[in-house]
Amino acid sequence: MSTVKPFRGLRPAKEIAEKLSCLPYDVMNAKEAAAMAEGNPQSFLHITRAEIDLPADVDPHSKQVYDKSVENFKKFQDNKWLIQDAEPKFYIYAQTMDGRTQYGIAGAAFCEDYQNQIIKKHELTRPDKEDDRMVLINTMNANAEPVFLSYRAVPEIDEIVNKITKQEPEYKFVSNDGFGHQFWVINDADTNKRIEKLFAEKVPALYVADGHHRTAAAARVGLERKAKNPNHTGNEDYNYFLAVIFPDNQLKIMDYNRVIKDLNGLSSKDFLVKLSASFDIENKGAEIYRPTKLHEMSLYLNGIWYSLNAKKGTYNDSDPIGVLDVTILTKQVLEPILNITDLRTSKRIDFVGGIRGLGELKKRVDSGEMAAAFAMYPVSMAQLLDIADTGNIMPPKTTWFEPKLRSGLVVHTL
Repeated sequence: MSTVKPFRGLRPAKEIAEKLSCLPYDVMNAKEAAAMAEGNPQSFLHITRAEIDLPADVDPHSKQVYDKSVENFKKFQDNKWLIQDAEPKFYIYAQTMDGRTQYGIAGAAFCEDYQNQIIKKHELTRPDKEDDRMVLINTMNANAEPVFLSYRAVPEIDEIVNKITKQEPEYKFVSNDGFGHQFWVINDADTNKRIEKLFAEKVPALYVADGHHRTAAAARVGLERKAKNPNHTGNEDYNYFLAVIFPDNQLKIMDYNRVIKDLNGLSSKDFLVKLSASFDIENKGAEIYRPTKLHEMSLYLNGIWYSLNAKKGTYNDSDPIGVLDVTILTKQVLEPILNITDLRTSKRIDFVGGIRGLGELKKRVDSGEMAAAFAMYPVSMAQLLDIADTGNIMPPKTTWFEPKLRSGLVVHTL
């Protein structure tokens, strides 16, 4: 069962929460981060992307940048922009997008649950990215940004959340991207104990939805500090990391689409002929066409949208990976026809998150930058949980979650 505990959150004063909070570090480059934080000394980006306060030629992974993060983190606390709660608490963080709201519990997840596969992953991580987050955690002595976790919904937890969110939130604002954010502090000690108990008794597993590198890095920090502490008890804060945990039935995965630089020497006509061996193809005209069901994808080529319906035999419904549309595309198109064999390293393919819309695919093809685009039907939460439960790993760039968790609304100190 899952171990999730309340913690003494380090949080912004109510009147500056909107101004202080920011998008997570990995959805922007340094130039974009600097533009977002311009004129706002209270932006949490001064902590998570501290290179914006240094000369442009500084290596973002240098000691100078990590030290600047620590300096800025201390400044935020000295200025009372971040204030630590006196007692351990859970928090509720709600996000609203397109009229749909999802409610997550912010708590401290147990590092050893990740090592013991109680916190389950569905993506591979890169050691260099893990190392970067590890250095930041160790240097700051804190988890600055939350991991996005999920669990199979528990009615008793839903009841608690529903009751609390009828009250006035501590923070409430709409960010520049149009998404709504609300944040409640759970002050009642009995309620906090009840939530902890319910996770321990009713939640057999947690699932990493977004933030695999932050999760892996936090777990490694916990193990390292445990090994170095001869008086380790298991109750130390380094044994836990910051997470916001959402019930699976409130989450919606967006599409994650592909754009292709060339057709591997084929003409458009020959490319469509080769595709017809694996797909039933229908010309949909010049208007943007979005896939409507599993095993359907759409192709944009030479100003025309096509629907591609995978034929029987091109996928395996009993295989959690083989049934994925991204797997069908890879096995039937990218590898055999286009000779794109490594999605992680190939320069001939790029990935476009669904938040950008299918217009972005059309734009990149019409500009001549790309030769073709494939729009995918989104993966379901049921597929994600099934893959994680069976110990499988999704192909790269399969899931896109939106909205992203704002950073700075609560920090977990070690």
